[in-house]
Amino acid sequence: MARDLFSHVDTWVFDLDNTLYPPSARLFDLIEVRMTAWVMDVLGVDHTEADRLRLHYWQTHGTTLAGLMREHDVDPLPYLEDVHDISMDRLTPDPELAHRIRALPGRRIVYTNGCAPYAERVLAARGLSGLFDAVYGVEHADFHPKPDRAAFEKVFATDRVDPQRAAMFEDDPRNLAVPFELGMRTVHVAEQALAAAHIHHHTDDLSRFLGLLQD
Repeated sequence: MARDLFSHVDTWVFDLDNTLYPPSARLFDLIEVRMTAWVMDVLGVDHTEADRLRLHYWQTHGTTLAGLMREHDVDPLPYLEDVHDISMDRLTPDPELAHRIRALPGRRIVYTNGCAPYAERVLAARGLSGLFDAVYGVEHADFHPKPDRAAFEKVFATDRVDPQRAAMFEDDPRNLAVPFELGMRTVHVAEQALAAAHIHHHTDDLSRFLGLLQD
């Protein structure tokens, strides 16, 4: 049973975007629009080139921000404030998910490549405020993004996470590779399953999966 495979877990680590809310909300679409506009403005390029650069940054460095910092020495704080200044109107509270997260034994944390203030706004819109012991953004990882190993090591050291007793829930399969290597139980949260050695479990319904661990 899935519950037995998680019996040792006392720290539950959740990604934010497209993990604690469904991809159908398409919230990240709003962020992507602002990221492209920001790249256009700061680097003085047109829309097509900005999109090309963003794809290059994502593929090469893990996130647009990481690429901007490493290739252009961009100050991350104004970028994070600007691109996350979006409406939460697309999100709705999820009482069932809140119930399932609240029932998890041990420590519960959020770790996102976004910034922590943005994460808190998302959690509030989803009715998940107050359920987590800590919320970590990219700023807490010294701006190293997932999937960089340094990012996980920084956040996990700060929170004193024992990977051997932890589970990671994440929509981007790249971001489960390091947690798997560290000894965490890994859960891919996405509409489409992906067969990969570093993914222990897949679910397209986080509430239902958490329920399997509790019922």
